[in-house]
Amino acid sequence: MSESQTVAKPTPALADVQNERDERNVRIDKVGVKDIRYPILVKDRTGGPQSTVGNVNMYVDLPHHFKGTHMSRFLEVLNHYEGAMSVEKLPELLAQMQGRLNAATAHFEVAFTYFMKKRAPVTGAEALMPYEVTFDAAAGAKKDFVLSVVVPVTTLCPCSKEISARGAHNQRGMVSVSVRFRDLVWIEEIVELVEAAASCDLYPILKRNDEKWVTEKAYDNPRFVEDMVREVTLRLRGHEKIEWFQVHVENHESIHAHNAYAFVEEWVDRGEN
Repeated sequence: MSESQTVAKPTPALADVQNERDERNVRIDKVGVKDIRYPILVKDRTGGPQSTVGNVNMYVDLPHHFKGTHMSRFLEVLNHYEGAMSVEKLPELLAQMQGRLNAATAHFEVAFTYFMKKRAPVTGAEALMPYEVTFDAAAGAKKDFVLSVVVPVTTLCPCSKEISARGAHNQRGMVSVSVRFRDLVWIEEIVELVEAAASCDLYPILKRNDEKWVTEKAYDNPRFVEDMVREVTLRLRGHEKIEWFQVHVENHESIHAHNAYAFVEEWVDRGEN
């Protein structure tokens, strides 16, 4: 054998530290990766796909006897769905996480901006309105899926209207609704339900005739933060597909140095066996 020829030496096996035994006897409920920016597809109510970018969190449980989990495997699972991520794929993705990471439970969260076309109330000027949405899915002994939507609205203070000789103060309200349901509920349904409960909804484009309309509508429909959370609650109770909900309402007050807040959470009794 010449000096220029070499014999390849076998690569020694690398230690699998994550699979080493841990003696502290502490089971971890969630371990994984957070804040992954990833392209996703979301179906709108017309059935067409909407492309957006999600902020993804992925977790599994870890039995007490394992030292750690394999973080790279989360990304391997996610990248398997490149260009094909959708709500319908979530059960399959969760099952892949369970199998790939040898886990009893898996959790997948994705937050993204969802756009709806919206027309101004008088002129009909159309543009896209953004809403912040979260899907929170889990698989294990029980399957779970929670849809959360944040809807910005206008609220006008009933007290200000009652006591003032001229006008009333109003503010931007942020209504966060989370729901569990027994049949598909569209993002658009939650948005429309919340906007119908407000003093007035928001629009991406308003001309002068539109501004007059929304100003007068808000004045004719005053809402305390308590009114908003109650009105949204009544509408969610009346939605036959919804089984559980949370409603957070926060008014970004225009004349106070604080925000006003109200919250309701309910399981809906449908009177069914």
